[in-house]
This record gives sequence, C-alpha cells and structure tokens, in this order.
Amino acid sequence: MDIKIKDLKKTFGEKVAVDIPELTIHSGELLGLVGNNGAGKSTLFRLILDLIKADTGTVRMIGQLDNFITGQLSNCQMIDLNVAETEVWKDWTGAFVDEGFLIDYLTPDEYFQFIARLTDTSDEQLQEFLAQFQHFMADELAGQKKLIRTLSAGNKQKVGIMAAMLLRPQVLILDEPFNFLDPSSQNAIKHLLKKYNEETGATILVSSHNLQHTVDISNRIVLLEHGKVIHDIDNREKQAQTILENYFEINE
Repeated sequence: MDIKIKDLKKTFGEKVAVDIPELTIHSGELLGLVGNNGAGKSTLFRLILDLIKADTGTVRMIGQLDNFITGQLSNCQMIDLNVAETEVWKDWTGAFVDEGFLIDYLTPDEYFQFIARLTDTSDEQLQEFLAQFQHFMADELAGQKKLIRTLSAGNKQKVGIMAAMLLRPQVLILDEPFNFLDPSSQNAIKHLLKKYNEETGATILVSSHNLQHTVDISNRIVLLEHGKVIHDIDNREKQAQTILENYFEINE
C-alpha cells in the first residue's frame, strides 16, 4: 500500500509543524522517520491517521488490498483513497502513537480479546499470534491480572505495539516504539518488525530518536526538521548511518 502525501501543511499558531510538498512511501517499505524534538514526526503520523486535520494538502492510500474483503472492497481490488474523506482505510491500518490508544481499564488479555473480536480473529488465531510475542512479553503481560493503567510505561508500549499488529495490517504506523523498552525488548521488536515486513510486504512507518535502531530496521529513512523533509535516504545498504551522524553532529 502506497501512502502519497501532497502539499501537506499543518500549523499551530505561528509554528509550522509539517510542510511537505510531496512524499510517497512505497508499498512494502519499512521507513524510519527521524528528527529532533519538534521536527514534526508525531504530527505527520497524526495527519496520516486523520487524528488531526491538515490546513492544506492530502494523504492518500493507493494500492492493492491482498487477502482483504469488506462490504465495500473485494479481494485484491485496486484502491485510491483520501484518508480524510473515508474511514475504510482503518480496516487495514494498525497504529500505536501513544497510550491514549489503549483501553486502560482492561487487563492486557482482555484488551487483546477485545481487539480480536473487532477484527474477527478466532481464539485459536489469537493464541497463535500471542505465541509469536512470548519472548517480547517476558511473562509480564499474558495471564496477568493487572489493569493496563497500572503497567509500567514499557509494558504499556508493548501492549500497544502488539494490538497494532494483531490486525495483521497492510499499513503499520508506530511512533517511538523503542521508548521505555529495555534492550532485550528493543531487539525483540526490531526482529518482529523486520520479520513482519518480509513475510507480509506491509508498509511500515516507524519514528525514533534512536538512530542505530532506525538504521538497523529501515530500508529507507526520512529526516525531518521544522516539519520539512531534509534528507530522504535509501538505506538498503545501511548507508544512512554516516549521513545521519554527520547531520546531527553539525546541528548539535
């Protein structure tokens, strides 16, 4: 699924948060979005997800829906949708931007069961899904009676990431997924995201302050500053590391 951004602009008062004349994220890319605080990463994700309205411009999802059937769309039908004009795209899009996405009066098990019911995922399929995340959960989520609101920030992060992936989305958007996670969990999610991208061909967008993790998993990296695209780097050979290190060293 391609994501095509055209003349996208969002301001808050006099501050320009996002100003992108044109950007296309291609189907199957695992794209890393980097930049300093206030660069516009989270705002861009919220615009893509139609959580906030753009001042001008559009975000479109364009491509083929594989193995996906709804009342409006048939299997493998080509689509071209403006995300601000329809909600159909939500059926194949998974996202975790912050803990506001969670239902925090549920336990993790109850929350996963709730998401499973929404997505017509059987109990057997849910258990198969959770089994893939056994190491990632580290015996701290499954089978526990703690409400999500009482979990550590890291474990809330884990619940949100897993819930976003439970749909097996064709578009997956994660804002700072490495935040709050210990090194073992960071490595686990890197492996899970790369594996998911390779197995499904999903389009994955990940923002992060961690340059090393971003370089490790991404085949393309976009650097934002003051809402603008400063660099758009092909990272299939991991060549972005030096470019990014030089940029942030100069702009310290």
